[in-house]
Amino acid sequence: MILLESHNVIVHDVLTDRFEKPSRADIQFVDYDNVRFHLSTPDSKTVLLLSMGIQCWPDLVKYGARDHLEKTFEGLLLSQGETEPEYDVSLRIDLEQIPQDPESRNALIDKIAHFKSTAMSAPFISAFEEQASLQANYKDAAGAQQMDVQPQEAKGDLKVVKYREEEAIFIQASHDRVTIIFSTVFKDETDRVYGRVFLQEFVDARKLGSLQNAPQVRYSNREPPLEIRHLPGLKNGEDWGYVTFVLFPRHFANPAQALATINRIQLFRDYLHYHIKCSKAYMHSRMRYRVAEFLKILNRAKPEVAVPQEKKTASGRTFRRQ
Repeated sequence: MILLESHNVIVHDVLTDRFEKPSRADIQFVDYDNVRFHLSTPDSKTVLLLSMGIQCWPDLVKYGARDHLEKTFEGLLLSQGETEPEYDVSLRIDLEQIPQDPESRNALIDKIAHFKSTAMSAPFISAFEEQASLQANYKDAAGAQQMDVQPQEAKGDLKVVKYREEEAIFIQASHDRVTIIFSTVFKDETDRVYGRVFLQEFVDARKLGSLQNAPQVRYSNREPPLEIRHLPGLKNGEDWGYVTFVLFPRHFANPAQALATINRIQLFRDYLHYHIKCSKAYMHSRMRYRVAEFLKILNRAKPEVAVPQEKKTASGRTFRRQ
């Protein structure tokens, strides 16, 4: 079992190859959460067009994804009118204008390979900024009161990102933390069993002394957490689970740390279901191995059937010995 990578490997490999030797391309592929990509050279082999179609794009735009992409991919991001049809956002990469320095070129490839994760990071960054603002206001209010009574806890707007057909991410900032809730569905009975075991391990892992600085994790089955229980249309039942991560300012204290936290946490759902499938595959392989061993034992236990033997006398006559 491995940790999933936050960048897209296909984009990284194709760009590495095309940056060295420009050539025609027309590649369509799908990333996690059914995010569609199209990497092509519609006009010239020296101009690459990378387009992305993502289900939750309207939610991401609401929380500043377009502005964040324009800042990150300055000069590469196409306007809405120039975006490739049937896709939500596109990048135009002119291979004749890429940096010649190998280090700068690799940095550009890595940045473009994080196209999806950069778009998905917008609501998280917005929540981190909102938390800093709420924390400053909370301290000002506490200082103005000049008494032991603490001011009422301040909370920001609840951000909802419906990144899959039936699943969503809920993000809410408060003056001392950022709460992130994943809703996930287990459509198979076996997945439910494995999922509960994995999620309970996430909850218990923080009890270890070496993981005290890890985010707090809570898991609830059937009933949604209190933070989102007021929302209409939430699903509850045996097939549904809600995982809550509580991030404190130390988890996003600086831009580099915040980016690392976002890249890890936005892959949580894919990480969970990936390891459930790996565990099922391992169990199935062990079961097949045991069945094969039992069949060998049964085959060895079968009694041998005595076959009559034919023998000849000195005169050449044949007789059968029972």
